[in-house]
Amino acid sequence: MFTGLIEGQGRVRALRRQGQDARLDIDTSGLGMEDIAEGDSVAVNGCCLTALAPHKAGFAADVSGETLSLTSLGDLREGDPVNLERSLTPSTRMGGHFVTGHVDGLARCVERRREGASWRFGFELPGRLEKYVARKGSIAIDGISLTVNEVSGRRFGVNIIPHTLEKTNLDRCQVGTRVNIEIDLVARYLERLMGLDARQPDGSLRTDLLADKGN
Repeated sequence: MFTGLIEGQGRVRALRRQGQDARLDIDTSGLGMEDIAEGDSVAVNGCCLTALAPHKAGFAADVSGETLSLTSLGDLREGDPVNLERSLTPSTRMGGHFVTGHVDGLARCVERRREGASWRFGFELPGRLEKYVARKGSIAIDGISLTVNEVSGRRFGVNIIPHTLEKTNLDRCQVGTRVNIEIDLVARYLERLMGLDARQPDGSLRTDLLADKGN
């Protein structure tokens, strides 16, 4: 489990294909992550990976063919920055939202513009994910915990403050860039809890059932 608060940006040393899978080598020099141990969970651009062969300047991770097909990890090249976060511990301060590291799909950047000191980014989701995104709800983009500012169909917008742009790889995100998306965990469980009985033919939720289950 993670918070979506990025601890630092590592660098890709190599992405070596091994049949349908791959081995990813990450450089963590200067990030203070020397305590990463064999088998630890580390979120890399929002994807939960298992640290292998860790050393004071980095670690490796095996990436399955399924993960390569569902995420943007297969797009990585030597030298690319990646967002890193170690998994939660009992003493971790919870400042973002609960992020599992299980990416739900890829979104595409469709807008990037300056708004005062901040930046407004717009993204387009796969159709199957749009129902999970709500205005003022939480979403993880490449592992970054963000608040959704606006939603219109499959598209949503987020506001990025200068600190976030500086400390994450979003500064490299341009129109057309693919990013990993993880929807809010609450939305997943709410859909499961409500079940098909709460859905109307048009796909919207029946408010009477929502009210009944809330009592």
